[in-house]
Amino acid sequence: MESIHDAGDLIPGTLEMLILKALYRGPQHGYAVAEWIQGTSQQVLKVEEGALYPALHRMELRGLLKAKWGASENNRRAKFYELTADGHKQLQSESRRWARLSSAVAFVMQAS
Repeated sequence: MESIHDAGDLIPGTLEMLILKALYRGPQHGYAVAEWIQGTSQQVLKVEEGALYPALHRMELRGLLKAKWGASENNRRAKFYELTADGHKQLQSESRRWARLSSAVAFVMQAS
């Protein structure tokens, strides 16, 4: 299987949608977000730090996420992110958009 090595390999906006979905489960630090995406995608999607942390920062600046410092499972200082009300709305919107887009691509790919 191929792995996604950076956000450039994803359809634009997909990384943010995946981050929103990961954080829907509750507050997490960046490394846990990346691990959840990779594990849930059966190791197909591997989000690199160079794509993840800038995306988290952009999303925080846009008001989709809020962050606070805390201790990770290893007792290390980590920034924990969680969805804001706008983040929840954005996830709903992106989920609907993704369902339409992926369905349309599937129809095209199945055409003879």
